[in-house]
Amino acid sequence: MNLFKHRHFQYDIIIWAIRWYCKYGISYRELKEMLHERGVNVDHSTIYRWVQKYAPEMEKRLKWHWRPKLGVSWQVDETYIKVKGKWVYLYRAIDKEGNTVDFHLSTRRNAKSAYRFLSKALKGLKDWQRPPTINTDKAPSFIKAIKRLKKEGECSSNLYHRRVKYMNNRIEADHGKLKRLINPVRGFKSLKTARATIKGFEVMYMFKKGQFDFWKYGQGLKGEIRLITDALLGF
Repeated sequence: MNLFKHRHFQYDIIIWAIRWYCKYGISYRELKEMLHERGVNVDHSTIYRWVQKYAPEMEKRLKWHWRPKLGVSWQVDETYIKVKGKWVYLYRAIDKEGNTVDFHLSTRRNAKSAYRFLSKALKGLKDWQRPPTINTDKAPSFIKAIKRLKKEGECSSNLYHRRVKYMNNRIEADHGKLKRLINPVRGFKSLKTARATIKGFEVMYMFKKGQFDFWKYGQGLKGEIRLITDALLGF
């Protein structure tokens, strides 16, 4: 399916805008000015619609490139972002190397949300991809969620749940770097727009962390552009 059919602008301009917005932590109006300087006259609301449509597609089509490759320990934590003036919870997991494993946005911070996130992160993984250890803080929600996962056979009964807050320092620092991209938004208007946009932010942050380097074949920025373009064009 051609995702760019009937679009007024060429696909490379649309991809250019999505990459820049999700990669550099700028506002839609700032990106509008930057594109205008390069001879592209587009309204900021159009760029917004591009991000809403194509960022989730980018995440979906590139996901298999960054799924866990080895069974290494995970750090799991949640951070806060604002949606419609209220705080919601962004659950995230990284491995011991700092690579993003998965993420999930939820309106609640409880055992059900923690279970839903961890179940999503573990889904489809081979045994050798599953973590031997998951580190969290001491929140009861994670204890209940992991017990349920073991009971239902979604993770190994031998999975070690380590609850040491200071050992999550790496993911807390990782939250901060991601939020540098999110902060210019100054709050999302709906959970739907937040989910779509954050998918774009997370993917571009993974590019920055080097999680796609193998697939860039040593081409650097050109490899990044090629990989995203090929994914969205369905190559």
